[in-house]
Amino acid sequence: MRSPRRCSRNGCPRQAVATLTYVYNESTAVVGPLAAFAEPHTYDLCEPHARSLTAPRGWDVVRHEGEFEPPPPTTDDLVALAEAVREAARPVAPRPPEDDQSGHPSPHTGRRGHLRVIPPNH
Repeated sequence: MRSPRRCSRNGCPRQAVATLTYVYNESTAVVGPLAAFAEPHTYDLCEPHARSLTAPRGWDVVRHEGEFEPPPPTTDDLVALAEAVREAARPVAPRPPEDDQSGHPSPHTGRRGHLRVIPPNH
């Protein structure tokens, strides 16, 4: 499942609910609802950062007046979740024994450090 977009501010772990865009030729920063897709030259912000954003001297800030809400899950998210649940529910095939009675690797497997080579089933 796709993880929710996070705030672009360094060190902020919160979920993004707003998108910041700059209109350079009008010296304006626009903070609106979260865009459907992450775009280059835009920044995703959590609610506290979207509400407290300030712009450089001489710039205007246009801010969305309504509530910032996290986006609802998309169909892709729900399909990915269903596939992950199906994958987790599949039975695990039994592992072949690693060592024979003498403590040596079985002739069907190879061992090198923490890696093990298991030949394919015929």
